[in-house]
Amino acid sequence: ASFRERFFVPEGTVYLDGNSLGLLSRDAEFAVLAALESWKVQGIAGWLAADPPWFTLGEDLGARMAALVGAAPESVIVTGTTTVNLHQMIGTFYRPEGQRRKILATALDFPSDVYAMQSQIRLLGGDPDRDLLLVPSRDGRTIDEDDLIAAMTDEVALAMLPSVLYRSGQLFDIPRLTRAAHAAGVLIGFDCAHSAGALPHRFDAWDIDFAVWCSYKYLNAGPGAVGVLYVNPRHFGTDPALAGWWGYRKDRQFDMVHHWAGAAGAGAFQISTIPLLSAAALAGSLAIFEEAGINAIRQKSLAQTDYLIGLVEGMGLCAQPYGYRIGTPREHDRRGGHVAIEHDDGARIALALKERGFIVDFRQPDVVRLAPIALYTTYHEVWRVAQALREIVDTKVYREMAATGLVT
Repeated sequence: ASFRERFFVPEGTVYLDGNSLGLLSRDAEFAVLAALESWKVQGIAGWLAADPPWFTLGEDLGARMAALVGAAPESVIVTGTTTVNLHQMIGTFYRPEGQRRKILATALDFPSDVYAMQSQIRLLGGDPDRDLLLVPSRDGRTIDEDDLIAAMTDEVALAMLPSVLYRSGQLFDIPRLTRAAHAAGVLIGFDCAHSAGALPHRFDAWDIDFAVWCSYKYLNAGPGAVGVLYVNPRHFGTDPALAGWWGYRKDRQFDMVHHWAGAAGAGAFQISTIPLLSAAALAGSLAIFEEAGINAIRQKSLAQTDYLIGLVEGMGLCAQPYGYRIGTPREHDRRGGHVAIEHDDGARIALALKERGFIVDFRQPDVVRLAPIALYTTYHEVWRVAQALREIVDTKVYREMAATGLVT
């Protein structure tokens, strides 16, 4: 309860959409106001005199974020946005040569990842229809990891995978896939947008090559907030595909020379100046994670999603006349932070829930995503949304909804 009180929960709502946009905390609000005050009082002097100094804010926040993802501080940098960082990492580590020309991904990837991979293939003179291998789903919900491993042939130069599928919430076995990729001579990176802040990671121990993620979902840093990337220490010194002044070594950054000398760690992959205000919100939000602990957050998340799945099944909502389906794996080691509730009229169900104050989202073709957030969702709210799912069908009110427009 003490953590929930530090968040601004929209009045009259049950907020179950933190997998899409996390809520503002008082800690983040205070940090943003403090950053504005520093700018107001110090002006340009804030680059070195602010607390913390803006000049090294990406490195300072990266070191704090490293504890959440099991990485050395110098391996994580807060910078850019998720798609910009995707382009940076794919552009750097996708090096087609000889018969190794393909990028391996999944047919259930988030579109932005696919667009970035297609773009990078074209930039190197390839054909996405030939060089982008999207492993299909057997059931329309999940990807069989055996299929991914079988696709890691000597034609694959890079595997770029999500840690969690954005629709179904399937969590991949990252260390297993990484071992298989490296055994096949394939570099492997992960988009961890749907796992960072929801569950522990061990990037260094798992030996992944790189990762990117956002900070506006489970990390609660606000709409469009700054992104984060991880680079395995063995790749330090690799020239970034997209070099920028902010990635230059800090001790010589103001030499203003035209010869590239990148920062020693992941900082070399920065392109542009860190956006102070969204980074400040992340700094405030991270204080809550440092206090709560990512392991405790994960345990409560699993308990709440277990409870939600148990209610939906125990109340008979997966039988007729209700017709709901659970699209998320039941196993803890295969489940991310949200539950995919499927229904043939999912778009209308989502709208009916919103009319009742339940903030959820819908993803085509039939998925209503419900994300109990350990830091601010109560068990009673989980119970209430299950009752609402039943009532919406009992009263047939969802049939009155016009399944048009966006359900974000």
